[in-house]
Amino acid sequence: MTVQQISIFLENRPGQLAAICRTLAKAGVNIVTLSLADTADFGIVRMIVDDHVRGAKVLADAGFAVRETEVVTATVRNEPGGMAELMEKFDAAGVDIEYSYAYALGNGKEAILVFRFKDNAKALAALG
Repeated sequence: MTVQQISIFLENRPGQLAAICRTLAKAGVNIVTLSLADTADFGIVRMIVDDHVRGAKVLADAGFAVRETEVVTATVRNEPGGMAELMEKFDAAGVDIEYSYAYALGNGKEAILVFRFKDNAKALAALG
């Protein structure tokens, strides 16, 4: 399945992630999951929210540099080998993964993996 991810580029200094979270909370936008990558000078927050259109707009209106990207999600068993089976499908299809992050569902039995691929269509085909 594909979903829209919001990426926010920000200075690597204290308070930046809190400001993003506050902005979304005030707008009633729920963060489903996020990933934070940083370097010495800047960071990239990648997140899935319950309303990407509203989330991107309120963040942009607040002065954040925001970009929306289509990513692929896949559900796996939350147990040893759950992710390995999925990776084997991508490997067999020659799918190139740019980055990934994950989160477990509340039931504890499943996890959602979020992927950015060079070719989403090829990845979706590998998933069947």
